[in-house]
Amino acid sequence: MTDGSLKARLAREIALTGPMTVADYVTRCLHDPQGGYYATRPDLGEAGDFVTAPLVSQMFGELIGLWAVEVWQRLGAPERVRLVEVGPGDGTLMADALRAARLAPDFLSAAELILIEPSRPLRDAQARRLAEVDPPPRWVSSLAAIERDAPVILIANEVLDCMPARQFVCTEAGWAERRVGVSDEGGLLFGLTALTGGFVRPGFDVAQGELFEISEQQAAFGRDLAGLMAETSGAALLIDYGRDRPGPGDTLQALRRHAKVDPLVEPGQADVTQWADFPAVLEAAVQAGADVTGCVGQGEFLRRLGIQARADRLMSARPDAAEVIRRQLTRLTADDQMGTLFKAAAIFSPRSLAVPGFET
Repeated sequence: MTDGSLKARLAREIALTGPMTVADYVTRCLHDPQGGYYATRPDLGEAGDFVTAPLVSQMFGELIGLWAVEVWQRLGAPERVRLVEVGPGDGTLMADALRAARLAPDFLSAAELILIEPSRPLRDAQARRLAEVDPPPRWVSSLAAIERDAPVILIANEVLDCMPARQFVCTEAGWAERRVGVSDEGGLLFGLTALTGGFVRPGFDVAQGELFEISEQQAAFGRDLAGLMAETSGAALLIDYGRDRPGPGDTLQALRRHAKVDPLVEPGQADVTQWADFPAVLEAAVQAGADVTGCVGQGEFLRRLGIQARADRLMSARPDAAEVIRRQLTRLTADDQMGTLFKAAAIFSPRSLAVPGFET
């Protein structure tokens, strides 16, 4: 009987067609319909494979909800606005955001909630979590499916890291691409394929032996967001772990049960990610006609939104939970935890819009 696992299918495909780019490999690991991680078995939370900021504390989603309200007010409080989340996870962020937004009932009356999620298991989780929220959600397949007849306020938390990058290496013989091949025994392995043409070298120094990454998907997402903002007006908030300046480095990693594992050993069984390339995303957005903020660390961004005051209020209301709330605050904002590794940036239009959390 033929082995139908994703690993075996990838090995057979590579043996027939040749080594696979890292970007294509990661896409299959995450979204293969029969064996991809997000397509079949996403597992978020402390008992799962990884934890996102909304699952650390309700404060994160609440502040994002108030951020959305403030953007709406700075847009002139339009009678209609589309509140969009890309990659909503299990729906926790949006549930917390809408609860905080109850402080502005006119915003909730104006808002239409749209979710973009390719994973069927996660869509089901979002539907359960958001079953009673107002406004009720509807799901679309892509940014292109969003109508252009109302302003858009968009949230994308830990989305860029799921958009993979190709990897390149400067060798003694010239530029080469790191690809996934198959061994004589049928296992997956990394190797280098020489580049014969059409390669545009990076705009930063790369020493011999160093690896760097280019994500066409992330850049395309930046362009698409710019087009959406230009056509509708509004702001898109991006929060992710990654780099805020160009540079080399191998950022490919796989996580299972909160531990790093070899991304080639059990494809589809772990969450596979690469860093967000904020400079490339924001440059693509500017070239497409939108305006952008600079990057700030997640900790600084949340402090500007008032996370310390929110934590103080929660601790005052729940003295028995004060120590837990302090730990959550530290995890979200401390430099040695999520505070600086995670970055925030925004893409927006019109240029006169002052995006909350990014004023200097």
